[in-house]
Amino acid sequence: MNDRTSGPERAEHEELARLLPAPAERDLPPGRHLHHKDTLMRLIDQDGDRATARPRPRLPRPAVLFPAVGLALGGVLLTTLAVTGQDHAPAPAAAGTGTRATAPHGAAVLLDRVASVAAKKDEQKVTDGQFVYVRTLRTENEGAFDGPVKLTGPREREVWTAQKAGPVIDEGLIHEDGSYVPITVGVPDGEPAVGYPAGLNRPTYTWLASLPTEPDALLRRLAAEITRDQDARDTPAEERDPAQDAFDAIGELLRETLMPPRTAAALYRAAARIPGVTVDSDAVDAAGRHGIGVARDNTRAGWRTAWIFDPASLEYLGERSYLVRDTIMGRKGTLINKSAVLERGVVDALREKPSAGRPSTTT
Repeated sequence: MNDRTSGPERAEHEELARLLPAPAERDLPPGRHLHHKDTLMRLIDQDGDRATARPRPRLPRPAVLFPAVGLALGGVLLTTLAVTGQDHAPAPAAAGTGTRATAPHGAAVLLDRVASVAAKKDEQKVTDGQFVYVRTLRTENEGAFDGPVKLTGPREREVWTAQKAGPVIDEGLIHEDGSYVPITVGVPDGEPAVGYPAGLNRPTYTWLASLPTEPDALLRRLAAEITRDQDARDTPAEERDPAQDAFDAIGELLRETLMPPRTAAALYRAAARIPGVTVDSDAVDAAGRHGIGVARDNTRAGWRTAWIFDPASLEYLGERSYLVRDTIMGRKGTLINKSAVLERGVVDALREKPSAGRPSTTT
């Protein structure tokens, strides 16, 4: 997809451009959101029909990703879901069979459109001495890992993350439930303190901006980072699912960071190379905002995770995860993760919030 298309493709780009609201009109009534979602789904179906002849790039083999140390990411909200709007393309080959496939056509088209919008955002200047601020709404699972989901109510969370290249020990600060909790790493009892450098487990704005912007090169870079992390933990190869690991790695990077536009676009286009990624046509984030989801099933764990995008602006809203089969955690359809990004910005000090004159993004 590019700006030099003509004929039907140009008409579709113009239609999508008309869907994007002006900044002062971000809060649309429910009926208009439904219109935008239906129009976007129709365009995706049309583009998917033409995409059958496109070559399918190969996916590298990343390993398992663990969340960043000290950051309790994601949350859960119990509900039952009716899942609709899945892609009707043939199922992609499983990882490890020797054949690689991209996401089904609808998801690939949607991700390309999301990437095009993300690439047009303004670049921000973030110095080593500043902090990235992200405010989210989420719920948490307080149940045992091998037991049923036990949920808290939705609650707001603020995170400040240090932007120094590092290694650093004091990564930042979390504000939740009325308490401020420092994010510190690398301080085991009785051993010298060892901090974390900027990287996949501590993604600063500068580090994110340094990532390759060619999708396959980006996947190879993420694979190397993940493999190095998992080799250090002696994770057996049989416990690794390369396609799921790639999807999880990108999802981690989208949640509580401030993303450089070129990097965001590259991550979305890289996600389109991942087999098994589909469209979830009506996903709802923790703030109750309806959007369109890009989803993938973790078949080993038995749940599906969807990244949620506004159907009009294609802004990232948040994510949700829910069971796709009965497990010890609950019955099929039980939601185990739901979040919403409310604000992102850059500040000069911990506990400071983005001011009207400081670059920030509110969704």
